Amino acid sequence: MILRANCKINLGLDILRRRADGFHDLETVMFPVAGLYDEVEVVRTGASGSVCGATGAPGAAFRAEGLAVDCAPEENICLKAFRLMQRHYGVDGVSIRLDKRVPFGAGLGGGSADGTAVLIAVNELFALGLSESELIARAAELGSDTAFFVRNTPQLCKGRGEVMEPFALDLSGMTLVIIKPDEGVSTREAYAGVQPRIPETPLAERLRRPVAEWQGLVTNDFEEHILAAHPAILAAKECLLAQGAVYASMSGSGSAVFGLFDGGRNPKNKSLENLSPFVFEL
Repeated sequence: MILRANCKINLGLDILRRRADGFHDLETVMFPVAGLYDEVEVVRTGASGSVCGATGAPGAAFRAEGLAVDCAPEENICLKAFRLMQRHYGVDGVSIRLDKRVPFGAGLGGGSADGTAVLIAVNELFALGLSESELIARAAELGSDTAFFVRNTPQLCKGRGEVMEPFALDLSGMTLVIIKPDEGVSTREAYAGVQPRIPETPLAERLRRPVAEWQGLVTNDFEEHILAAHPAILAAKECLLAQGAVYASMSGSGSAVFGLFDGGRNPKNKSLENLSPFVFEL
């Protein structure tokens, strides 16, 4: 089974409060980006134990291709997802291949999407018959963004990101441009500098205004200190706005930034091309 594990962008991100468990309550709308994805292949092998020549865990083999990621293969979220399903349901005997295309350390949720893809594939391959709510519960055990990819439609996410409700949002006809600067931002750095706050107007209400009114209104609470510490990320955002984006923001905790352009405006020009953008028609 081959799945396209697409990434997401965050439309607004409010850090509301620090919780007693050390996490933060947040509100954000996650929006799937179908055109930018990793390829995750999961094959049922019918035999337990790792396959020779591949890194794995008991009952699984794992091979990574494409972009290199900043963790040991045995710590990849794909294997973590398999181990989680193995603990809960006793599944065994799979081979996993990851073709990594989504930049990591970007705030695009690529790793989370990969892990969720493995959960979905294992559910199908072993005919577990898990409901959406059960898959969301398993995904939430992997991380804060993973549950979103079970639904993979625009969602207003709360709590750590695992509490979701569908959010009607139509960006059809717009052009999305994503830029990933060379530098990355760690989750530790992102949260270390954030100042939790309760906004006067809830995010959902602000997002119901026209996209042309979002700039300065639909904000990402990580941006202020991250952009101050990383001039390259700030420059990428400013370039998007200078080239005509009606809205530009950092996605998640960065370092990727994105811009939304009116459908009639061509965002392709030398200034943006020098930043190696990903460009998609929505």
